[in-house]
Amino acid sequence: MNKVTYLIGSADIAAKLSEVSALLPFDEAIIEFLNDVSRVLLKDPRSKVYSDVVTFGFWIRKASVMKLKERFETGDDALHLGKGVAFHIAPSNVPVNFAYSLVSGLLTGNANIVRVPSKDFPQVLILTEAFKKVLEHHEKMRPYMLLVRYGRDKEINDLFSSAADVRIIWGGDATISELRKSPLPPRSGEITFADRYSLAIIDSDSYLEIKNKAKVADDFYNDTFFSDQNACTSPRIIVWTGDRIEEAKETFWREEHRLVKEKYTFQPIQGVNKLTSSYLLAAAESGVKVQPHEDNLIIRVTIPEVTDFLMDYKDNSGYFFEYNCEDILSIAGLCNDKRCQTIAYIGDSKAVMPLITAGVKGIDRVVPMGKTMDFDLIWDGYNLPALLTRTVVFA
Repeated sequence: MNKVTYLIGSADIAAKLSEVSALLPFDEAIIEFLNDVSRVLLKDPRSKVYSDVVTFGFWIRKASVMKLKERFETGDDALHLGKGVAFHIAPSNVPVNFAYSLVSGLLTGNANIVRVPSKDFPQVLILTEAFKKVLEHHEKMRPYMLLVRYGRDKEINDLFSSAADVRIIWGGDATISELRKSPLPPRSGEITFADRYSLAIIDSDSYLEIKNKAKVADDFYNDTFFSDQNACTSPRIIVWTGDRIEEAKETFWREEHRLVKEKYTFQPIQGVNKLTSSYLLAAAESGVKVQPHEDNLIIRVTIPEVTDFLMDYKDNSGYFFEYNCEDILSIAGLCNDKRCQTIAYIGDSKAVMPLITAGVKGIDRVVPMGKTMDFDLIWDGYNLPALLTRTVVFA
């Protein structure tokens, strides 16, 4: 345990996790605790720099949590309790994800061990400081949250996994494979968030009718550039539909480039990587065209068709495939992949219904542009309140 750094909590608290009582979902003490954290975050001037911190602060307000409680109340005659101890492994590339995972565990009545990203994201500091400050006035909550950092160490993974009633792994296929080398107790469960990709479907006619094009550019920026496209929810391919595609493309990318040039911190290696990816794709598939660009902030690769191997050539930091779509079912192969997670849309969300009713194995979320990063207790097709609680039946 001397290899573990405790951002919140201690080795003594960790040693007594098995003694912590499971709570009812949406326990009042948890709701009040989170509401106080929200107040601290939203008053912190540093939060204004990070929209993901502000979004999280609004999500844990009492009014917001009460809406979640209303949505997820079962209405059955059974008693629902937290499973016990939840061990969360947060992804390394999405700063605020660890906090959402923690809150999911808290709201479902569990004590939580959360491995936070090893990278020193400013957001992690802002959030952990807020949790610490509020814990001073909510002593009851201390046994329910341990935030830890440690290197890739199977011995520590073994230890925390042995104490877990449920393990939640974020971060992709390699992380999942590594953590599965650490056994869970026989009655414990596991929730895994594997490697995923997402796309955007933009109806050109609907886009051109929008008056505030700058708002659309900002929404797309938050979905993509804010996380360097590293989030599984970030669109990798833009599927264009409608009758005015070329006109819409010209306006959309002009607005986006203006915003990216103003806001985005660009590293030369990002441009090199994006160009390399586009050349590799062009060498592998005929008809691929890299669109002219004045700099390397945005690389657009037009593809003549959506192929099964397309996502093998994906990149990040402003690298997009574009496809002109006449029939929505022409992207069924892309959406039939279990790695396909989110569709962001501009236009009519029902346009994707032919894909879903066709029985594709992907697509877990269909959300408006700008909302791909908005977390919910149903994520990647998992109903987290159901999976993080146990049910006591009275006959």
